[in-house]
Amino acid sequence: MKTPQSTEDLANRIRRHVVEMTSRGGSSHVGSALSIADLLAVLYGQVMNVDPQNPDMPERDRFILSKGHAGAAVYATLAERGFFPVEKLKSHYQDGSDLSGHVSHKGVPGVEFSTGSLGHGLSVATGMALSAKLRGANHRVFAMLSDGECDEGSNWEAILFAAHHKLSNLTAIIDYNKIQSLASTQETLGLEPFTDKWRAFGWNVVELDGHDHEQITKSLQSSPVADQPTCLIAHTTKGKGISFMENSVLWHYRTARGEELEAALAELETQELKEVA
Repeated sequence: MKTPQSTEDLANRIRRHVVEMTSRGGSSHVGSALSIADLLAVLYGQVMNVDPQNPDMPERDRFILSKGHAGAAVYATLAERGFFPVEKLKSHYQDGSDLSGHVSHKGVPGVEFSTGSLGHGLSVATGMALSAKLRGANHRVFAMLSDGECDEGSNWEAILFAAHHKLSNLTAIIDYNKIQSLASTQETLGLEPFTDKWRAFGWNVVELDGHDHEQITKSLQSSPVADQPTCLIAHTTKGKGISFMENSVLWHYRTARGEELEAALAELETQELKEVA
């Protein structure tokens, strides 16, 4: 079922941009960017209070991409929503471009904070949420983390802090694609029982299919819960949308070029045609 603003179509456009951007510039992390396209499409197309014509309005919702290596997906989302021209995406990862490989706020409307070194985004988002609460502001703060990033102890300090201060205006979204840079999360450092850990730290936790737009919309709109921050554990597929990239460690760093690029774009075009039909 499509949502009123056709977030599925937006997700498809984000994926196409990501594949083209990373190929053109020779950057990596395509699999990590593809896994969050649906989440970003719903956030920016359906849920968040943002204004592309006034990106710094005080009452805007804030979004922090803690897994900054997936910045291509955020750039694509912002361009499609009108924060800057889509044409600018062609400069991604080029010398002198504002659109660096890891997401940067410098010169890029709509990006709140530069990230890349993992384990810091949630702490920053927690500070933003506490500031808003102390000032009586009504906006929400969202932070998107990778599952592997949850190996970082700094995140668990922020998780404790947010629950202690009852930051109901804070939502953490975990891209739980279960693959890290060189191996699965289970092989690298097991996270389970993941949901129980967040709940034990005092958070409201919701598990969902991170590619089902109806579930994503419902989960984001049903929170917050009084006196508790919320964690959405989104079960996703790394490389989602391109069959030969899905669930593959290879596509954490690999760049699609030549026949691989053609095959990837052809698959995305087929999916777009199915959406139209």
